Amino acid sequence: MQTTIAQKAQFRGVGLHSGAAVRLTILPAPADHGIVFLRTDLGRARIPARWDHVTPSQLCTLLDNGLGATVSTVEHVMAALSGTGINNAVVEVNGPEVPILDGSSAPFVQGILEAGLRQQPDAPLRAIRVLREVEVQQGEAFARLSPADRLEIHFDIDFADAAIGHQEKRLDMANGSFVHELMDSRTFCRQADVVKMQQNGLALGGTYLNAVVIDGDKVLSPGGLRHRDEAVRHKMLDAVGDLALAGAPLLARYTGHRAGHAMTNRLLRALFAQPEAWEWVTLTPAMESRLPGAGVLAAAAHLVPHTRQLAVA
Repeated sequence: MQTTIAQKAQFRGVGLHSGAAVRLTILPAPADHGIVFLRTDLGRARIPARWDHVTPSQLCTLLDNGLGATVSTVEHVMAALSGTGINNAVVEVNGPEVPILDGSSAPFVQGILEAGLRQQPDAPLRAIRVLREVEVQQGEAFARLSPADRLEIHFDIDFADAAIGHQEKRLDMANGSFVHELMDSRTFCRQADVVKMQQNGLALGGTYLNAVVIDGDKVLSPGGLRHRDEAVRHKMLDAVGDLALAGAPLLARYTGHRAGHAMTNRLLRALFAQPEAWEWVTLTPAMESRLPGAGVLAAAAHLVPHTRQLAVA
């Protein structure tokens, strides 16, 4: 069955790159609606959360409706929606950027679970099943989708900075894995890059409290890391959010090596450009149990306590 949020969940914060105050509200939507952003400051301009509405941008995922309305940094809220199994929702935002909150998906997940989930029993859930391997590359980096009976993520990164270094992780995304393993991992950057970004008008809302800032072997953010391998976990979180722009759950194995937002979108475009590489399937209860939202209510008992104060305005 398809699922929506039971009642509205509201969030307030600032945009990571713009630094502007922003309010975001997730609302229930009917079956077969999908995820759609509405820019309330632009007369409720409608922006579908779909791979073919992604436009090139720096350091985040940006959606464009083709009529002048955009919304950026959507990956964390999209990951939260996917990770809690929500298929249909209206996401109202009163500015051009989603609030960064604590730099992870945890506040969004907490807000969604506090609002509750509502199944839509007369609406069968369909998924996109990958039938053959599709890959995109850029230099040493690559992203790949391979056939699998559930969503699996395998990611590895390699940074010269000793605080990160080489990190690798694999996850079966069923059974609340997103909530257990990924949702609280924050975006990260180098201290030297922060200065450059701000000189170029980016990261104006970034602080040590909404990003993991590193300098060589040092973690400058108060409290240090939430996980020893928080960096690769966050890259996996981003991948979950960017893959959610497929428009339906994916039954596939995603492999990312030094991949980012743009490469994951290129991968989706490559997949959908090959009709023989994928198919629609209507899910049975057994197949639904393998999706990222399956088991999420049980996993909710293990939510990180400190995210509660950030979740709902």
